[in-house]
Amino acid sequence: MERLIEMSYVMYVKPDCPYCQQARDHFETNGISYVEYDAQNDLERQKEMLEFSGGDLTVPCLVKDGQYVGSGWGDPPRG
Repeated sequence: MERLIEMSYVMYVKPDCPYCQQARDHFETNGISYVEYDAQNDLERQKEMLEFSGGDLTVPCLVKDGQYVGSGWGDPPRG
């Protein structure tokens, strides 16, 4: 029997960030599941985010299957 492997997205955000909301809307509209962490108020999650992003505080910070995808949202990315 074949197993389906679901890609796992993590999104590090800060409250009231319009770019984070745009990313949420995109993921939800396209049926992409993700886990969201508050990188502004949860200092452990912020530290985790900075390890992925190489010290970039820009949000949203996206990680897929444990690999850093990028920071910011839009074209060009803003955040």
